[in-house]
Amino acid sequence: GNPSEMTVLQFAEEIKRLTGTKAPIEFRPLPEDDPKIRRPDITKAKKLLGWEPKVPLEVGLQRTIDYFRQVLLD
Repeated sequence: GNPSEMTVLQFAEEIKRLTGTKAPIEFRPLPEDDPKIRRPDITKAKKLLGWEPKVPLEVGLQRTIDYFRQVLLD
């Protein structure tokens, strides 16, 4: 969960930056029921579980990228 709103394009650009890929971003039509806002409400998680994000998005993405790079090497 990340309380900050980010477009899919911004997310894709961040992944490109972190991976260093030169591959183009491919655009496709969105499904009719695609959510227009991608900002999760983490109020319940904070209130009921005392949870909140502790890992910044960039760090979490880099960890995920590193993990999958390792998996692909094995």
